[in-house]
Amino acid sequence: MKYITDINELDLNGTYTYADYLTWRFEQSVELIKGKIFKMSPAPSRKHQKISFNLSGIFYNQLKGKSCRAFAAPFDVRLLDKKKSLKANTEIYTVVQPDICVICDKSKLDERGCIGAPDLIIEILSPGNSKKEMRTKYALYEESGVKEYWVLYPSEHVLQQYILNENEKYELKNNFAEDEVFNSHIFADLQIDLSEIFEEEEL
Repeated sequence: MKYITDINELDLNGTYTYADYLTWRFEQSVELIKGKIFKMSPAPSRKHQKISFNLSGIFYNQLKGKSCRAFAAPFDVRLLDKKKSLKANTEIYTVVQPDICVICDKSKLDERGCIGAPDLIIEILSPGNSKKEMRTKYALYEESGVKEYWVLYPSEHVLQQYILNENEKYELKNNFAEDEVFNSHIFADLQIDLSEIFEEEEL
């Protein structure tokens, strides 16, 4: 197997599969969306990392002893095209790394990450996240059947909660501000105080 050690060796307008992705050994972090390369933002800010850590702690405590598992980035999620994709690496064209995801079907997990749609995906926005990137991921997660999707805005201390309806389309269930408490839609007993997520630490 030939490894690619420099992203400049790739045609950024080309189409690639998960099999190609496994040969990449360059420093630039990328995601693969429908065969196209999306460069990820540089290392997340301290605030971004703090929010991710707080959420991970909440999910660790909430899911302890249960069948569902939470994972934080970097963690590869291979999403399947419902019409085309098989599970062969050469037939998978999408590999993303959500900030946090929750998977309840253990058959979707292997040593390389998750294959198939997680039950819940959480993305924490960074200054480097473009509107195009977020629109692309919104459509991708909806199409892939991710049941619940949260988007967090660290600067505004706001969380948007999207729910997949019976027509397999996302609906914005609510916008929550930093001092509110809310429940997950698919995990009815999961209640989160946003002040715990967005807490600021003194330097």
